[in-house]
Amino acid sequence: MDGKMLTAGLDALWVMVSAVLVIGMQAGFALLEAGSTRMKNSGHVAGKQILSFAIASLAFWAFGFAITFGAGNHLIGTEGWFLQGDEKTFASLSWANVPLSLKFLFQLGFAGVSLAIAWGGFAERAKLSVYFLFGTIFTVAIYPVIGHWVWGGGWLGEIGMQDFAGSTVVHLQGAIAALVATVLLGPRIGKFNKDKTPNVIPGHNQVYTVIGGLILWIGWFGFNAGSTMAVGDGFFGYVALTTNLAAAAGAVAAIVTAKIMVGKADIPAMVNGVLAALVAITAACAFVEPWAAVVIGAVAGSFTFWTSIYFERKGIDDPIYAFSVHGIAGIIGTISTGFFASPRLVKITGIGKAGLLYGGGFHQLIVQTVGVLGAIAYVALISFVVLFLLKKTIGLRVTAEQEISGLDISEHGSYGYPEQLDPAYQSKSMAH
Repeated sequence: MDGKMLTAGLDALWVMVSAVLVIGMQAGFALLEAGSTRMKNSGHVAGKQILSFAIASLAFWAFGFAITFGAGNHLIGTEGWFLQGDEKTFASLSWANVPLSLKFLFQLGFAGVSLAIAWGGFAERAKLSVYFLFGTIFTVAIYPVIGHWVWGGGWLGEIGMQDFAGSTVVHLQGAIAALVATVLLGPRIGKFNKDKTPNVIPGHNQVYTVIGGLILWIGWFGFNAGSTMAVGDGFFGYVALTTNLAAAAGAVAAIVTAKIMVGKADIPAMVNGVLAALVAITAACAFVEPWAAVVIGAVAGSFTFWTSIYFERKGIDDPIYAFSVHGIAGIIGTISTGFFASPRLVKITGIGKAGLLYGGGFHQLIVQTVGVLGAIAYVALISFVVLFLLKKTIGLRVTAEQEISGLDISEHGSYGYPEQLDPAYQSKSMAH
């Protein structure tokens, strides 16, 4: 076996491993979201991760991948439906050593994560049918368009937007959809008092939340370092380093901020600090020096906790703080390269220009800001139109009775925790 064949094989293996890590993040979301919500909805919240990824897999294979990476124009790809095509069809996928099937699986993992983020705004009160319909539309008509703009040869990629692994493409998109859903669905029953002050609705299992957060932290090495698509130059290791440093800084900053602001070292806040930092470094991981990664992670972790409290006080019931964790942090991370992008790393990646702090002027900062605003405008508009139409036709929300009973029993006919919640099970247990 010659050197080129060995390199090609190692690159393909690395992408396969990374794809598994990214797809495995669905398990992290299942535990994180189930742990952060109430026991009566736990089976539904966890189970919808499988449904969500199944829908994304089929829709992204049929249409989403082609719209993202297929040959077309500066707005959308128009070729490559059902993964049919050659190198010309998917010319934006410039890495030569990785088969198309692996490129698809890796990118599918990203689409699945973005959709999982969106569901955070639907939690504990949306109809199951909405997951089918909005999940399909999101994977076909929302996520792929921004993906094409940045990664598929679209207009944002042309002007040099730096979003290495998707702070905007993946996380901000999901967060904007979540926010629109949160507003259109309205708050959960009992979340706000008549004077509009919020009540705490604690998640039922902090251990699940922590384990879910750790699974996501591990999966992020596939997310960010896997986006190098190659192992030969070892650059994936550098990306892994900046990713980990940011996450660590986010954890410490969030728990300290929580202690200062509310007087308690809140554990879910610490987990969200890790995730916010990982979201923020996702755009910047290949463009910034290690010290900047620490700064970005700390700012995102701290700021996310503050914004989660702020939005709640403004009457927005975001059960897992999807917009704060993935939206606010996504904006911070995307714009951060406009300040911190290192000339050394910009030369290695060949994307964009150096940041303001390195004498690059305002150019990259403006590009990053334009990218963020463009993504927000498109995703918010399409999400609102789709969800508004669904609300006026089939309805978005379960009935008050179903919500109070819990979605496990009302949507699926059984409890995730029958020993604790099912009267019939409890009476049988007592009889024995």
